Amino acid sequence: MNLCILIPLLVGVICAFLGYLLGKLLNSGNHNDCYAKIERLEAELEACKSSKTSLTSPLAASTSVPLIAFNADAAKAVFGKKIKENDLTIVEGIGPKIKELFHNHDVKTWKALSECSVEKCQNVLDSGGDRFKIHKPGTWSKQAQLAYEGKWEELLKWQDKLDRGK
Repeated sequence: MNLCILIPLLVGVICAFLGYLLGKLLNSGNHNDCYAKIERLEAELEACKSSKTSLTSPLAASTSVPLIAFNADAAKAVFGKKIKENDLTIVEGIGPKIKELFHNHDVKTWKALSECSVEKCQNVLDSGGDRFKIHKPGTWSKQAQLAYEGKWEELLKWQDKLDRGK
C-alpha cells in the first residue's frame, strides 16, 4: 500500500522538475528581449513628451495673454450695467444654465464661443436635455465675437433687433 502512494508522488515530482527545466530552457532569451523592448518604449515616450512640450509651450504662452484688451468702462457705458470679462450671458439667448453647459464643454470665453460653429453650439445645448431645444444658437458666435472685439454699440444695436438670440 505504501507503494501505491509513493509511485504517483514520485511521478508528480519528476514531472514538476521536468516542467521547470523545460520552462527555463524555453524562456531563457525572452526576458532580455522584454527588457530591451521596455527600454526602447521608454525612450520613445520621453522623446514624445519632450516634443509635446516644445509644441505646446509657445501656444500656451500666446493664449494666456488676451489678444484684445477688455474695457469694462466702455461696456458699462453702452449697456448701463457692469459687464464681467468673458461673461457668456452678455450674448442674447444665453442665460446662466446655458453658460454652465458651455463651461462644461470648455467654452469659457467670448473668443472661444466666437470660434464655435452653430453645430457645436447646438451639440452643447443638446447635452443639456430637452428643455434647451427651444434655443437657437445661430447668432451666438457672432455676438461673442463682437463682445470679444469690444464692439459694444454694434452688439447692443444688433441685440435690440434679436428675439432671445434668434
